[in-house]
Amino acid sequence: MMRNLMLAVLAVGGVSAMASSPAAAAPTYPYCIQSQAFGTDCSYPSYEACQATASGRGVDCIVNPRLAFSPQPYAEPRRSRRSVAY
Repeated sequence: MMRNLMLAVLAVGGVSAMASSPAAAAPTYPYCIQSQAFGTDCSYPSYEACQATASGRGVDCIVNPRLAFSPQPYAEPRRSRRSVAY
């Protein structure tokens, strides 16, 4: 009896693990709150939203270092336009 119950619990757990969706990547926001006590929280879409949350808490709003110092993609080189004489 106990063995059947254990197998049923394992089966339900396995099915629920397979049915769960994969984790989605969190969006990268441009502003962060930084404090000595709590670290960095980069979940603010605007500087105003960051300032509103930081107001009166003794924390700073900074530009997200992940965005500020990430490598920027290179611009495609400009193609020269040659005139064609017909």
